[in-house]
Amino acid sequence: MGKDLSTDAEITWCPGCGNFGILNALKKTVKKLEDKGVKQNHIIISSGIGCHGKIFDYVGLSGLYSIHGRSMATVQGMKLGNPDLKVVAFAGDGDAYGEGIAHMIFAAKRNADITVIVHDNGTYALTTGQFSPTSKKGFKGPSMPEGNVENPLNPLSLLLEAGASFVARGYAGKIDHLSDTLVEAVLHEGFSVVDVLQPSVVFNNTYKLYNEITAIVSKPANSFEDAAKLVKKMDKKLPIGVFYKVKKPVFHKELYGDWNPLRNKIHRKERLNQVKHLLRPK
Repeated sequence: MGKDLSTDAEITWCPGCGNFGILNALKKTVKKLEDKGVKQNHIIISSGIGCHGKIFDYVGLSGLYSIHGRSMATVQGMKLGNPDLKVVAFAGDGDAYGEGIAHMIFAAKRNADITVIVHDNGTYALTTGQFSPTSKKGFKGPSMPEGNVENPLNPLSLLLEAGASFVARGYAGKIDHLSDTLVEAVLHEGFSVVDVLQPSVVFNNTYKLYNEITAIVSKPANSFEDAAKLVKKMDKKLPIGVFYKVKKPVFHKELYGDWNPLRNKIHRKERLNQVKHLLRPK
């Protein structure tokens, strides 16, 4: 592993892919978190299946390669196992909002203290360009050669309604802004989702569009109602930044209180004695 978190794995993303922007933003994010006192070995990651998932191989952080749509469930288990960790899940738009949508909704509902970074390119790029839950109406690909007839899902609106306490959008073409957004998301105590606009140069090249229409919001909305309007705003300008940020009780503290299963675990010998006691015939 290099000093910049690089690994020896060959990067096989298409040249110019928006995933490179997310990778570079992540490396900046880890450095900024370290400067704020977050130890690198306390940042644990997971990813699903898709082009986004390769980021697990390209960044030298500990974690677990998960399965399709389950990275957000995986990191919830990590957080419950050791609440001292900062846990981050990576997912694609199909991965998070298709296969994994139930996990996303319930993680938001319970305000699990996790961060989910969604590589949202509006297509299943790894499998050559089928339409995804966020594909625009009319999008053409192998699964809809005449054009997608469905309207796209608005995932941030859905997760806001589900109970997410931190909702943001970033753009892979604005790396410094994305990095600052990710730092804020990871440090937030509660469910954080950052939907990252990530152009796929081969199957859905949106660089020109996003360069023209993205506009940074200076601060989160003042109320839930204002945030709900902001995440639905898609007219001449598409807002990016932190839309909603509120302090709410988090799942592991509601479940455990101050107890920590790692710090407060009992010795193996004592555990075995307790099991023997439970199994002793009455």
